[in-house]
Amino acid sequence: MQKKIEFIGLGLGWFAIITQFILMIQNRQASIAESIIRFFSFFTILTNLLVTLFFTIKALNITTFKLFHKKETPTALTSFILIVGIVYTIVLRKIWDPKGLQLIVDELLHTVIPLYMFLYWLLYTHRSKLSLPKVFQWLLYPVCYISFILIRGTLSGFYPYPFLNVTTIGYQKTLLNIGIILVLILVTISILTLANNKRNNTNLKNNPL
Repeated sequence: MQKKIEFIGLGLGWFAIITQFILMIQNRQASIAESIIRFFSFFTILTNLLVTLFFTIKALNITTFKLFHKKETPTALTSFILIVGIVYTIVLRKIWDPKGLQLIVDELLHTVIPLYMFLYWLLYTHRSKLSLPKVFQWLLYPVCYISFILIRGTLSGFYPYPFLNVTTIGYQKTLLNIGIILVLILVTISILTLANNKRNNTNLKNNPL
């Protein structure tokens, strides 16, 4: 059953990412090269890509890419993809009104895949105790992402999200928004890690052998 869930996950992920890429190229407001860079400037795309790669590697039993086989990885990825869904629901959904195929892709990227990854995490990632400091190493991902967005935004004028748009809202509010998001990520990772460890301890007590 786990293998079937992983294959469904990779199918959903690749369909959503590839379709979104095609839609963005078709509706681009810049050159193709710039549009490609902008496509990979969205935390939503990068995180869905990581989740999809995870499902692909697990489903196809790919032994390389050791990072995706580490026991901390599913919890970290689940935390990030849940943040994608939470931020979209709270901040972006009310200012974005997609139609047709774009609506389907949006729901896949921001709702279906986050919930699907969370379901996978609930079912299959509670078999070993996690080290919180090792899970926290994944925080390097959003920190590097935000640094890249701010640097490139200064040079190009493009910011993928309104709450990171220094040109519009200024550095003070942008940094405040970044702080809130990082705290939200930190809290989410901590909750999932501690929940994982608690379930693992419960399983050991119930099955001491």
